[in-house]
Amino acid sequence: MKFTKLMSITFVIIAMTSLFPIRATTVGGLGETAQSCVPTELLPCLPAITIGGEPAKDCCDKLKEQQPCFCDYIKNPMYSMYVTSPNARKVLDACKIPFPSC
Repeated sequence: MKFTKLMSITFVIIAMTSLFPIRATTVGGLGETAQSCVPTELLPCLPAITIGGEPAKDCCDKLKEQQPCFCDYIKNPMYSMYVTSPNARKVLDACKIPFPSC
């Protein structure tokens, strides 16, 4: 069981570091602004999302920064299973970030 978890985490890290950044566009009060969505910035959240447990403070900070990117991550098959997993929802709740409605 530990080997399977280790292999899953390794796969996720490799997959996240090998992909190009995703661009999200949000509409603000002054017009459109582009947000650079870099999945590797969410690596501090990986243990809490894959194994469970409390997220670290830097995880919550990164999630708040990348909140405009969540819908793009959900639409991307490489990331959707992590963003929509039960543990991901727990992490968002622990960080007091609402789950996106895309």
